[in-house]
Amino acid sequence: MKTVDRLRFGPAGIPHSAAKRSTVEGVVRVWELGLDAMEMEFVRGVKMSIKSAVEIRDVARSRDIYLTAHAPYYINFNSEDPAKVKASIERIYRTAKVTHAAGGYSIVFHAAYYGKVEHEKVYEKVKAHLSDIVKRLKDEGIHIWVRPETTGKPTQFGTLEELVRLSEELEMVLPCVDFAHLHARSVGKYNTYEEFSEILGFIESRLGRYALENMHIHVSGINYGPKGEKNHLNLKESDFNYRDLVKVWREFNIKGVVISESPNLEEDALLLKKIYEE
Repeated sequence: MKTVDRLRFGPAGIPHSAAKRSTVEGVVRVWELGLDAMEMEFVRGVKMSIKSAVEIRDVARSRDIYLTAHAPYYINFNSEDPAKVKASIERIYRTAKVTHAAGGYSIVFHAAYYGKVEHEKVYEKVKAHLSDIVKRLKDEGIHIWVRPETTGKPTQFGTLEELVRLSEELEMVLPCVDFAHLHARSVGKYNTYEEFSEILGFIESRLGRYALENMHIHVSGINYGPKGEKNHLNLKESDFNYRDLVKVWREFNIKGVVISESPNLEEDALLLKKIYEE
């Protein structure tokens, strides 16, 4: 499995300031900005060929840029329609295969909606399908972190506890911790120095230092209501306590990739990196 040498920062997708809307130009622009990671956004579908992925790998390696990827949004392991479950499995598999060809570190996805199904039964479905995906990838020699993400609404599968438990029980699986989602899902909690410390302490207590040294993090400002997440905001336009969050990253000496999902993408990635280095 690919590991990380330090805490790296980058945008979710091609920077707004890139000359062209291509992944290669995005990687080059990330490097020009002094950032060192980028998430490839396959949220509308995995349309990248293996050949293109290999070209991107070479450009990223030559500039020491770590790549991650976000799988398509249309994933629900708890769908009542077997065809939709099968398509969900294929989308994650395809994301992992292409990202691995691009030399990527980690992929992330939203696993399921609870619907009217008991939470424990949804957990077992997610675990079974994820186990099959991991086995298929391993059989093909594809070793890459496969990460369900902490989600922003109580209707969605993806509490930190659920994802840590999956990571204990399955190989190649670790959580993607979206701190903004945790803040929105709890309707305003998980926004203090103590609460951020509690999150990382919980991960370390269950998964060990290894998990803290191979993190995949999403951060943004966020707008939320009684039902959780509404939309992402720029950090400075939100109530999110990002300065204390960065302080906790420092104190826990974590490593991994921090991806800015703010609307301004690279601006907040640069802001977080600057605070971290100060």
